Amino acid sequence: MTRRILPQRRFAETFAVTFGPNRFMLSIGFYETDGSPAEIFITGTKAGSDLEALARDGAVLLSLALQYGVSAQTIAHAITHDSNNGPASIIGMMADQLAAGDKRNNGDG
Repeated sequence: MTRRILPQRRFAETFAVTFGPNRFMLSIGFYETDGSPAEIFITGTKAGSDLEALARDGAVLLSLALQYGVSAQTIAHAITHDSNNGPASIIGMMADQLAAGDKRNNGDG
C-alpha cells in the first residue's frame, strides 16, 4: 500500500465541536484533486491532559488511514457508536466529521 502524499498547501475547514463537557477545534484538510479528506488536527481541552493526548493521537491515526487509502465512511462505520448511533468517543466524533466532510465535498450529502 502506498501513502498518498499531501501537497504543501491545501484547502481545510476548521470548526468547533463539543464532546461531553469538552470543546475542541477540528481542522480537516482535503486533497485538491478530488476533495476527499486527507488529514485531521484537533486542539482543545486542557493541554497535557490524557484526553488531549488521546484526541491528538486519534487524529494522527485517522490521518494516516486516510493517506493510505481507507475511506472516511469505512473509518466512521468501524468506530464504536453508542445505542443511539452517536460516537462513543472523541475519536468516533472525529471519524463521523470526516465522513460528513467527505460526503459534502463529493456531493453525496
